[in-house]
Amino acid sequence: MPQSFGLITLSRVLVFSIATLMLLSVVILNSIGSTLFPAYFVYIISAILIFILFTRIDFDIFLAFAPYLYLLSIFALFLPLAIGEITRGAIRWIQIGPVTIQPSELVRPFILLFFAKYVSESAITLKNIAIGLVILGLPVFLILIQPSFGVALLTTIGFAGILLTSRVPKKVFLYGIGVALLSIPFVWFLLAPYQKERISSFLHPSNDPLGAGYNSLQSMISIGSGSIFGRGLGEGIQTQLAFLPEKHSDFVFAGIAEEMGLVGTLLLLSGIFSLFWCLITIAESDKSEIARSFTIGICLSLFIQTMIHIGMNMGMLPITGVPFPLVSAGGSALLGTMMSLGIIVSGWKYRS
Repeated sequence: MPQSFGLITLSRVLVFSIATLMLLSVVILNSIGSTLFPAYFVYIISAILIFILFTRIDFDIFLAFAPYLYLLSIFALFLPLAIGEITRGAIRWIQIGPVTIQPSELVRPFILLFFAKYVSESAITLKNIAIGLVILGLPVFLILIQPSFGVALLTTIGFAGILLTSRVPKKVFLYGIGVALLSIPFVWFLLAPYQKERISSFLHPSNDPLGAGYNSLQSMISIGSGSIFGRGLGEGIQTQLAFLPEKHSDFVFAGIAEEMGLVGTLLLLSGIFSLFWCLITIAESDKSEIARSFTIGICLSLFIQTMIHIGMNMGMLPITGVPFPLVSAGGSALLGTMMSLGIIVSGWKYRS
């Protein structure tokens, strides 16, 4: 009885956390980006239905189809390069009828699931490690050249979370970190000009307040002007007068801080950190090693995503175009996150 009560309570907290974040998303987006609606409701409803569907699919089915889902993901990552539309120097999106999707956001849960299965089931040999690096490197490379540095970074962090919970010796993991650090200078050459400019403006935002440093400075002004209770929904100066760029996606945290103040940001943080608590608790109770690795990989990825989003909104990190999970506008990101959470719940119900 106590165990059943614990499972029921955790399920309710998980659903409540997701509902809180999505409700907060609707409230703030309707205020600062009302033109998104009613079309954006299609993504929200679809995300909820996909989450429910994925929680009801047996985890064994996900595992059985994991290799095919990985191959399908690689194919999907090639599509923007072949038929994608160039937007602001990037080619991340493809048009399917009236809908525009970003494959790199949608396929991330499938790539991480296959990697969790591979690492958990493979013997630790030089050959298998090399294959693992290919599994990691191919999708990350395809995402980088679109370019989408933020998604590539978060995908890599998801891989790191899976490795941390695996049987792979930690010294191998440390070697991987060393290689990653040594590769940073080479990654610089893969960045698009606007991405290099973002890093430069982060280091010296005041050098070009109307150009490269504009986004960061306006975001910090928005956050500072919100005070305790905010200016009120629809009353934000930075958001309503369009001083704050990408207010509905990359800078939604700043929008919430200006219009809803400290109270709104605390509600936002309470929702996201209660979600993290649920994911960590689920990982601790998972009977399947694959399910546990996948859960930790997704949790770490979402946690770092949250920290990057808040950090760049507060001028503490370079602007990378990373949305706030379940809150920022972005249909593909929302669908991908809800698919990930649905697979996690399916794995949590798994018993071996």
